[in-house]
Amino acid sequence: MKRGCLIGVIIGAVIALFILGAVLWGVKAYNGMVTMGESVTSQWGNVETQYQRRLDLIPNFVNTVKGAANFEQQTLTQVIEARAKATSVTIDPKNLNEQSMAQFQQAQNQVSSSLARLMVVVEQYPELKATQNYRDLQVTLEGTENRISVERRKFNEVALSYNTYIKRFPQNFIAGMFSFQAKPYFKSTEGAEKAPEVKF
Repeated sequence: MKRGCLIGVIIGAVIALFILGAVLWGVKAYNGMVTMGESVTSQWGNVETQYQRRLDLIPNFVNTVKGAANFEQQTLTQVIEARAKATSVTIDPKNLNEQSMAQFQQAQNQVSSSLARLMVVVEQYPELKATQNYRDLQVTLEGTENRISVERRKFNEVALSYNTYIKRFPQNFIAGMFSFQAKPYFKSTEGAEKAPEVKF
């Protein structure tokens, strides 16, 4: 009888240790997902900051070129409209998905495209390109485009780490139980294998 009780206690202890180990692993996996998810959110904030920096430059840029004689009003209007549309697209980083990311990227790509058209037009105005204000904006815009590229790359790296972690076995069980969803990546637009080149 005593021997049977001892075996029962040992089996009970082993089962309790197994359950405790599983719970501790589950807590660790959950906390890891939360930490990595917060890293994705933080990096998204860095991306948005650089895009906002570019959007903030546009009014100064438009005002600088607007004064040039015979400057194409349609080109300026396209830049202003693209900026307005990009400003209206907001994303909750906690709910990033393929659709919201595509919408955000499309709006930002329209800004890039309209700025590129504006640069082409500015080439026809050497007196405008020679002004100090324009040259200062040129340097700032080039730096911003580079920062956008760097922050997008960092976002993709952080999202990759998070996505890989939540999809691995056995973390995928915890991810499924607590609705941790994979984060989308920034994708290059067709023909945009390198950072945007801004020429003045």
